Amino acid sequence: MIPADERLLGERAAWLDRLGAERRLAGNTLEAYERDTRQFLQFLSGYIGGTVRVDDIKDLRPADLRAFLASRRKEGAGARSLGRHLAGLRSFLHFLERKGLVNAAGASAVRSPKQPRSLPKPLSGSQAITVVDRATQMNEEPWIAARDAAVLSLLYGCGLRISEALDLTPSAFHAKATSLRVTGKGGKTRLVPLLPVVGEAVETYRKLCPYHLDEAEPLFRGARGGKLQPAIIQREMQRLRSALGLPDSATPHALRHSFATHLLGSGGDLRTIQELLGHASLSTTQIYTGVDSRRLLDIYDRAHPRA
Repeated sequence: MIPADERLLGERAAWLDRLGAERRLAGNTLEAYERDTRQFLQFLSGYIGGTVRVDDIKDLRPADLRAFLASRRKEGAGARSLGRHLAGLRSFLHFLERKGLVNAAGASAVRSPKQPRSLPKPLSGSQAITVVDRATQMNEEPWIAARDAAVLSLLYGCGLRISEALDLTPSAFHAKATSLRVTGKGGKTRLVPLLPVVGEAVETYRKLCPYHLDEAEPLFRGARGGKLQPAIIQREMQRLRSALGLPDSATPHALRHSFATHLLGSGGDLRTIQELLGHASLSTTQIYTGVDSRRLLDIYDRAHPRA
């Protein structure tokens, strides 16, 4: 139970509805914002010693928000989580400010925690090729093994996010298609080349799939015919890791990292890779230069006579 009065809870519900309906935030983000604001109201209730009302957040000071972030840090929240906490609270307070209920200046004055730029851990070329091979898949049902190989091939061969791959429909793979139109974050679309080997993996799955694949419906299906869920592919990748002796960092998303890193290592330019990945900012793509530099330094350390 959230220790807030009905008016404040009603405004919070209206804010969450707006985020989902108008701004079309992803379900995971909405759940996180709901949880973050719930935790904040619980913290504030203890802070003020009672039920939280709109008047209690009318003039929140930066010190109040910093106290909440400090309490979350003590509970083990990292910089990314703290940054999301602050982003959610700012959004909520700005929503209330537009209705003339609060002053959101205090939230705007708090700096977001500095985010760590952790380097992705790509698979080697041989590891990635083995992972996406149909013969490597763990499921004994032929059509499911073909399905898993096709999905993983799209992640490594086209650099797709797992959600992007699972949102594809059969209409994306028209006859002799050499590219895919992919809908990414924020509803933005991009074209990515479709390698023949990836197209063949998808076609093999389509031929073996026992379900009717309507042109406008999801291409990849679960065992019972519904839309394939990301957790299934993540679980299969976990089984592959165990069988192939790969590190824990070998996840479905690591195949997307591998796609970018291997392109960069083979002479691909950052701008092109940015377009292929669907990154809004080049700075996001530049993280792969660190990955490739690290790989070169590893080779240097192993091979140079004076290393």
